[in-house]
Amino acid sequence: MTSIVFRSLAVLSLSAMSGFGAAVVANPFDSAYTLVDLGSVSGVDPSYGGLTFLNASTLLLGANANSVSATIQEIAVNRDGNGHITSFGSVSQYATAPYIDGGLTFGPGGVLFATSYSNNTLMQYLPGSTTPDKIINLPAGTNSTGTVQFVAPGNPNAGSIMIGSFNLGGWSTATMTPDGNGTFDLSDITERSNTGGGPEGLIYVGAGNPLFSSPTALVSEYNTGAIRAYELNSFGAPVAETGVDFVTGLTGAEGAMIDPVTACVHAEGSRPESGRINQN
Repeated sequence: MTSIVFRSLAVLSLSAMSGFGAAVVANPFDSAYTLVDLGSVSGVDPSYGGLTFLNASTLLLGANANSVSATIQEIAVNRDGNGHITSFGSVSQYATAPYIDGGLTFGPGGVLFATSYSNNTLMQYLPGSTTPDKIINLPAGTNSTGTVQFVAPGNPNAGSIMIGSFNLGGWSTATMTPDGNGTFDLSDITERSNTGGGPEGLIYVGAGNPLFSSPTALVSEYNTGAIRAYELNSFGAPVAETGVDFVTGLTGAEGAMIDPVTACVHAEGSRPESGRINQN
């Protein structure tokens, strides 16, 4: 699990590599950010899926991803005096999550959203639920989902859901409507851009981070073995022509999240390997 720490942002990325030595921060970002290896999460089934924070001291991580027996694991995190994660503690099962992939994030009402591969669904969990409360079969245009995220404040189309297709590389928005049960129906699912690359994670870079001068998203791309930076269109979707490498040399890059303590961006991959990227 690699963590990249910006002034108000850090990226945590898990890699499928046997070691993290091949991963590097790309030029020109290497002048402001560096990688630190954290190691793996002991006790979590191999093949990681999406990840997010339950609270400041607890990480949620997809395990045994892309299988019918996949789960979301609850992991205690240990921090240093600056609030950065240095290691991982106790592990317990949070919920079942059949076929979970790279998308795992909290949305409106504290509902937890997760994507699945290769059955192309979006799962929703009410607070405290240990199984999905709602599973939406998504249309062919998203086949098959790699990730899901909500456009962060300060960006175009803030608050909208953004669904990334692993197979097709497209980014789609949707209209969300409360269904009366605490979860949401989706309609008008429409592709707004296409970056390719097998997207598995998405986070929005906060203003004021070095070398990011315009609204930007970081995308964990499984197929390219990289985390890439993209400027945004009016829908808050990544624009393919603007893409540049941020981190390269990853294998199985998946997931993305922001640390509530350090405002770090986190991503992960399909095998247990971890680290942190600090601002120089």
